[in-house]
Amino acid sequence: MESHEPDSTHPARAAAAHRGPHGVRAAPGRRAVLRTAGGGLLAAGGLGALSACGIPAAGKGAGGIAADDRSAEEKRVTFSNWTEYMDVDKKKRRPTLDAFTRRTGIKVKYTEDINDNNEFFGKVKPQLAAGQDTGRDLICVTDWLAARLIRFGWVQKLDPARLPHAYANLSAQFRSPDWDPGRAYSYPWTGISAVIAYNKKATGGERITSVSQLLDEPELKGRVGFLSEMRDTMGMVLLDLGKDPAKFTDDDFDAAVARLQKAVDNKQIRRFTGNDYTADLDKGDLAACVAWAGDVVQLKLANPDIEFVVPESGYITSTDNLLIPNKARHKRNAERLIDYYYEPGPAARLAAYINYVCPVDGVRGELAKLDPEAAANPLILPDRAMAARSHAFRSLAPEEEAAYERKFARLSGS
Repeated sequence: MESHEPDSTHPARAAAAHRGPHGVRAAPGRRAVLRTAGGGLLAAGGLGALSACGIPAAGKGAGGIAADDRSAEEKRVTFSNWTEYMDVDKKKRRPTLDAFTRRTGIKVKYTEDINDNNEFFGKVKPQLAAGQDTGRDLICVTDWLAARLIRFGWVQKLDPARLPHAYANLSAQFRSPDWDPGRAYSYPWTGISAVIAYNKKATGGERITSVSQLLDEPELKGRVGFLSEMRDTMGMVLLDLGKDPAKFTDDDFDAAVARLQKAVDNKQIRRFTGNDYTADLDKGDLAACVAWAGDVVQLKLANPDIEFVVPESGYITSTDNLLIPNKARHKRNAERLIDYYYEPGPAARLAAYINYVCPVDGVRGELAKLDPEAAANPLILPDRAMAARSHAFRSLAPEEEAAYERKFARLSGS
């Protein structure tokens, strides 16, 4: 029996097509989007259906199954990550990973084999469900999948004593998600913010500052975009309605669906998209949209007409997260690598390259040496005012997840 995860859209999609003198992207590029169709939902049977597939119900897993740690005698670590999610220089080397190896003697087998959360889950599920080694010591997955792996008991608890930089330098806004309080099992690789972006040439110079404008402004009719990622779009609409995405009810969700449905029916919304909205926004075919911050950073480098706004009502932030799977052979080496990326120097180099929200405090000075504009950009290093308006979409029970995804799929046509 096949198990399905919810919407697999991955928000961090900016690829590095061209690099500036410091390895910073100089023009926007894009990698392909792999997205499960609207059927990518949990089966109606919820927890029971999962258990029938040999997958433990949420919260029923054994949890934290370690192998004999070979870190001391085997100076290596295997790291699976998304494509274009690591700094690369002009010679195609990975400077921060190379520096880690020079310092520690630990060789990193770095594999860009995560293209889609669902697809990757399918790769590792058989071994994890059977209590076997996946061949990976460190993985990077989006928060909803991280939450599921933790609930299944398929990842190991981290040792805080081996993570002094991570513990000290993790930004406050990422410290205690409801799915991993206190970050016992995970640390964020990046934050991924959904904000409003607009093309000021296409809007005739008008500033677009709220979701209400996107949904109601007559001058924008037919030129508005929302994201096909349910949590980002619905979270932004819930905030606009004055609801907290961390505490909303079924009725709140239905009210947000109705608000969007009205805009779909009257053709205010042009379409729901993955990150392919960027070309339309750049050309002005989309005048304004909900957008991912990393894309906006890149678009602005090439097109000064692109602007962004953090609504007064707030914005949605999700994370991609580092976890150590059960039975990993090199847990201590993996923890050492996690901690390394919470040092300001390596964290700055990574942020300068990928241009998504850096979850590391104290990095501004190091980033300014590489790219002063990036260091001053609140989409990469949120200031206190912006961080205060950040909201996370709450964790969903499997039954809720299935119901909400079905409603959103009908609405968005996905």
